[in-house]
Parts: sequence; C-alpha cells; structure tokens
Amino acid sequence: MNLNNFFKKTNLGLTIIIVIGILIVLNFFSYNIFYRFDLTQNKDYSLSKASKTAAANLKDIVSVKAYFSADLPSQFLNLRQEVGDILDEYANYSGGKIKVEFIDPKDDQAVKQELYSAGIPELQFNALEKDKYQVINGYLGMLIKYGEKSQAIPIIENTKDLEYQITSTIKKLTSAEVVNIGFWQGNGAADVSAEISAAYKKLEEIYNVSTVNYTADKKSIDGLNTLIIVSPREKFNDGELKALDAFLMDGGSLVILADGVKVDQGLITTKIDVGLNKILESYGLKLNENLALDANNGVASFSQGYITFTVNYPYWPKVIKSGFDQNNPAVSGLESLVLPWASTIDVIPEKIKDLAVSYLAVTSNQALAVSDNFNLQPQAEIKGGVKGKFNLAVSLSGKFTSPFNKASVKAGHLILAGDSDFIMDNFLQNYPDNLLFFQNVVDSLSLGNDLISIRSKGVTERPLKEISEPVKMAVRYANIFGLTIIVVLFGVVRYFLRKKSRFEN
Repeated sequence: MNLNNFFKKTNLGLTIIIVIGILIVLNFFSYNIFYRFDLTQNKDYSLSKASKTAAANLKDIVSVKAYFSADLPSQFLNLRQEVGDILDEYANYSGGKIKVEFIDPKDDQAVKQELYSAGIPELQFNALEKDKYQVINGYLGMLIKYGEKSQAIPIIENTKDLEYQITSTIKKLTSAEVVNIGFWQGNGAADVSAEISAAYKKLEEIYNVSTVNYTADKKSIDGLNTLIIVSPREKFNDGELKALDAFLMDGGSLVILADGVKVDQGLITTKIDVGLNKILESYGLKLNENLALDANNGVASFSQGYITFTVNYPYWPKVIKSGFDQNNPAVSGLESLVLPWASTIDVIPEKIKDLAVSYLAVTSNQALAVSDNFNLQPQAEIKGGVKGKFNLAVSLSGKFTSPFNKASVKAGHLILAGDSDFIMDNFLQNYPDNLLFFQNVVDSLSLGNDLISIRSKGVTERPLKEISEPVKMAVRYANIFGLTIIVVLFGVVRYFLRKKSRFEN
C-alpha cells in the first residue's frame, strides 16, 4: 500500500469525523442556547426587556394553553407559527417556569365547555374550499393560568399586540396587589358603556376598573389608585372639588380629560367652565376656554347636501414625534395623536417649583389659539388668534398645594389633557393610535413604565418628517429622473473607458 495514499485517506477520514463532531456540538448548543437577531427598529419580533424580566422573575409555574384549530383558513396558517415563536421565547426566558401547550379542541365537548366558561368563543370563518365558500368553525384563543387564577385572551387575530397581552396578563395574575381604577360618572361625564367603552374595556384587561358615583356614595373613591374624569359638562360643587383635592393630597393619581369649549352638532360652540380650574390653578395648571389650530392636523369628513368630502382640518391638531416629551417613556415612543377641538393649557411657573413637570403633548410652533368668534366650518377663513406653541396635555408629580389648606400627605400625580373627544368610541374608529396615548399615561401612573415599551412597538402610523418645499421638489424630481440619469452616466463612463482601453491597445 502506498503510504501517501494511506495518510491522505486517514486525514480525509479524520477531517470528516471532526466536521461531523463540530456539527453535532453546534446542533446541541443551538437547542440549548436560545438567541434571535431582530433588525427591526422597534425590535418588533423580539421580547422586550419588560417581558423577559416578567418571565425570568416567576416564582411558580405559569400554564399557557393556546387553542388553535387545525383546519383554519389559509390566512391563519402562519399565525400559529408566529404565536409559537413568541411563546417559545417566553418559555426560554422563564427557565422552564412557563409551560406552553397547543391544543386543537376538535369535537371534544368537554374542552369546548371549558373554553366557553373561560370566555374563549368558537369562531366562524368563511373559506374557499373546492371552488365553494364554506363556513368553518374553529378557535384562536389562549388561556393563561397561575395557581387558582386564570385569564383568557379570547381571540388572537394577529401578533401585533400579543406580547403586551401576555405580559400584562402574567403581571396581573402574579401580582400580590390589585390596582384599582375608577371612572367618575357624575357632572355629565362621559358614559363608560355608551361613549368610552373601548378605553374602559382596555383598562379592564389589566386593572380592577369600576365607575364612581360620588353623589350617591361619597366613599366611592376610597381605595382607588387612579381616578379618571372624562368630558365633564356640569359644574363641580365644593364638596366634589374637596374630594378630588383630598384624593390627590393623599397620593392618588388623577387623570382629567376636559374641554374648554364644547362643540355640538352643526359645529355650534359653547364655552364651558365646570369649576375644575378652582383646584387646577392651585396645582399649577389652567385649562383655557379656547381652541387650538395647527398646521399639523388630522383629516375630518364633512357632509354638504348629498356630498361627503374629506379635508385636513386645522381644528384637529395632530401631535407628531417632536411634540411628545422624549424624556417621558409614556409618550416618547408614540408617533401621533389627534386631538379634535382641543383647548390649550397654561402652566403657572410659581406654582410648580417643587413639582416634576412633563409636557406630554404640545402643538407645533405654527399653531394658533382662538378664544372668540369661532367658525369651525372646514373652508372658513381663520381670523384673529394668538400664534405660538401650546400645551395640549401636561403631567405633574409631587406634593401639591391644596386650595383648601389640606396638607399633602404623599406625592400625587396629575395629568390634564385639554380635550376629551380623542378617546371617544366614535373617534377611535378613525384614530386608533389615540388609545395608545391614553393607555400609556394610565399605565405610567398605575404600574410604572415597564409595559409601555411593549405597547409602543405596535404603533401603526409612521408619518414622514416635515421637510421644506425645496427639499420636497428635489426628492420628487430625483425619484422621476434620478435612475435615468444614473444609467446614462454609467453608460457614458463605460463608453469612454472602453474607448480608452482600445486606444491604449
């Protein structure tokens, strides 16, 4: 035997064995070391730090059962894989504390009854099968259990906000304390079932939410962590104002969404004063009886006879990225907020010296504040007004000065927005991102800022940055002629290079 051939074959065999060994080791570590690379700006396909922490800090087993039917329509084929990927991340970061199970209910009546009791409905889907439209029954839900407590995610249509739902549910189930939130229902405030049901139901997913009728039960705000007043229309009496003041002085969190000018059908305006400025001015804020207009604005629809038309409407100021407080996690991740018929808010410097102030939402510097002779018609000429940059939502934290000489026991929190329409059900249909702003500010008061980073990943609007007209023209013509010019230049350069090469040869 040729020794050279023997050693070559031996070296080849060793090389193959070494390669196979390396592949086995890599395969072993790939199953035991979990890591994913996410190159999206907001890390949309990775768990946030808050979710990782919530999973890692679990003290006991959390059971997650995902109920997905096997024969769902084609548009849901990838959904199960996406949900599975997310749950795998939770399981890995939990160190085995989160147990995941996918279940197909099929015709198991016992399972279906359990799902019905848990609030997970059986859905009906229209599917095209064998050239016929058929109705398919199935499930797309999830049940999360911790000890004796459980909560359902009834329908999972996409994974857009699934991480937020899972993490918030885990935090709610594992928390020893329950956060109590109350919606004020006196003084003509918005009805939680008829006007702001979407906002109310969203908060119910995490918190213990109730309505407050102070007139009927003066102890109804006792035990609340956060009190929310939306769109009051009737005057607050001294007893009610003293109750609100005492709540804030005792360290409560107060959220007020109020209007300085009421706009009714037919665009009829009425200045309203419900008496809240009596306590607000003592804290350092004043809600003005005016309306803000902005060059950055939302789109509104109007009817004229039998014709409906849509226009940009200056009386619906649109707060963009630069208008949010970038130092406040509650709003720094937001892209837009549209506030219809909003009033401006003054901050009183001498009253806020010892308070932490956050200017949550402000107009652009091309805004106007109009206090009289309101003409809200979409094509009306705007006369008068004061030009400037105005506050539309402000947050204060610390020990406040009471107008009733009540001592501040604990640091409280106050958020005032000069508009209530932005959170109404009928308005959220066209501007769903407004709900993110509301949820975020409530979360920042009630739970801190850890959940906010999760929800803000799901912003749906990415508006273009403001650029000047010359830049717009340059971009427009570059798009039209840029590629053609590049191709022509490339051809000319290549022509001269080839000509030069032939000449040198």
